[in-house]
Amino acid sequence: MDWLHAVAGLFVGVMVGMTGVGGGSLMAPILILLFGVAPVTAVGTDLWFAAITKAVGGVVHHRHGGAEGGPDYEVIRRLCIGSLPAAVIVLLLLSQVDTHQVKSGFIMTALGVVLILTAIATLFRGRFHHWAVHARTDTAGRFLRYQAGLTVVAGAALGVMVTLTSVGAGALGATLLLLLYPLRMRLQKLIATDIVHAVPLTLVAGIGHLWIGNFNGMLLLNLLIGSIPGIIIGSMLASKVPEKVLQPLLAIVLIIAGWRLIA
Repeated sequence: MDWLHAVAGLFVGVMVGMTGVGGGSLMAPILILLFGVAPVTAVGTDLWFAAITKAVGGVVHHRHGGAEGGPDYEVIRRLCIGSLPAAVIVLLLLSQVDTHQVKSGFIMTALGVVLILTAIATLFRGRFHHWAVHARTDTAGRFLRYQAGLTVVAGAALGVMVTLTSVGAGALGATLLLLLYPLRMRLQKLIATDIVHAVPLTLVAGIGHLWIGNFNGMLLLNLLIGSIPGIIIGSMLASKVPEKVLQPLLAIVLIIAGWRLIA
């Protein structure tokens, strides 16, 4: 067992428990930049890490969320209509790229860009929500007319990003839901919907990367050994650490990691 991988899992688990984001956003760059894991292997392994941890979270939200706080399965269905076919298409394209170096370089660049987008979504989520509420109120008829179609498109975008980089299902997914459904879901329902949608998406993407060969089972086990207690610790600390302090720090870390991957 590699204890450093378990420590990385512990750190990421604590951050996820405290902020609700940071799983894929932190794990993949840590594996690539600190441990030298090949980008394609880091992404493939991280997808299984996300699928397992979010499946546990999804079960909890389904059982204990209730009518007001549980997942919105109509929205999840719309997202999956876009995200799952997009994930399969990206996997088929990746399987046709034979040059490992070219594939890794492309994935590193894509990961860097998505990390920076995630940082922006983390910092300005409140402003995005405020803007969406006004748009929903002022143009309700037109907003509702395109809402379902835009949800499918958003799902497709998430499917591409998550399959390529293992990042996007958390902070970006939640931000897109805030923009599309600013009045329909309170925060707990939004988080539950985001998590439950991420389960089939990361599972399909993870199976595809396993089929391609981008997977390290022992690495995944070590990460899970650290992340499970980390999520518990982070959840207990969440109410004690101000969100206004955590979110900017997390965004700064994501921007630095994204720039390191691109540069």
